[in-house]
Amino acid sequence: MRIGSRSVGGWAATIGIYALALTWLYPFAWMVAASLKPTAQIYNTALFSGDWTLDNFRFLFGAADKLDRPFLQATAISALVTLTVTASVLLTSAFIAFALARLRFPGAKLFGDFLLLQMVVPTAMFILPLFVLMKQLGLLNSLGALIVPSAMSGWGIYMMSQSFKAMPEEYFDAARLDRASLWQTVTRIVVPLNKSIIAIVALFTFTGTWDNFLWPLIVISDTDRMPLSVLLATFSKQYGGYAGPVMAGAVLQTLPLVLLFILFRRHFLQGMSLTLK
Repeated sequence: MRIGSRSVGGWAATIGIYALALTWLYPFAWMVAASLKPTAQIYNTALFSGDWTLDNFRFLFGAADKLDRPFLQATAISALVTLTVTASVLLTSAFIAFALARLRFPGAKLFGDFLLLQMVVPTAMFILPLFVLMKQLGLLNSLGALIVPSAMSGWGIYMMSQSFKAMPEEYFDAARLDRASLWQTVTRIVVPLNKSIIAIVALFTFTGTWDNFLWPLIVISDTDRMPLSVLLATFSKQYGGYAGPVMAGAVLQTLPLVLLFILFRRHFLQGMSLTLK
């Protein structure tokens, strides 16, 4: 049986997908609604009812010093670390991927195999060795401990190298004829022709670094050096009764990622499809 241009099964599948999407979106909608209500009304009113107010956000920043939770500073730290790591990953990945894809050097295949191995090994296995390394370098409880271990990305190198391998050799022949340097070849030829994959690496690096929780929790102990994700967790643990401000902080933590997804959703979807392949 067909209804319009679709079968009954097609309509049922569509309705089921939308129902699942609404189920996934409900916790986010509840979080936003809770951040805009007085704490006393969060659990006693329906999702879209109650007195709407921005007091939770004002409390979050106004009472930060009294509660020893510098949320504004933590937001700035998260932004600084995330932008620095993203820029470093893009720079190192582009040049290493170019060498892996277009240059011939001893151990190239072994290096490529090592990248694949590093991608399949669980990240948790590297935590203890990285912690010991940061301690030996004297970087514990500093922004360096958040930036240095993430300055390079095996996944970013692999993704870019696969894209660079598919480029026609004529581009590089022309660069050699023009006596272009390595820097000029990568920045003026390779990068402009691979904007999509570079954007995908940038977006996934940004989201992964912004949301990173476990590693900062291990290496940062002072509240004035914590990124926003860790500071919110400590605030929620010690001041669990402040449900409204906790939800307001969660909205602040999530908002940049939501905006990124809305603005660059095409690249996110491309990245997901490439990752699955």
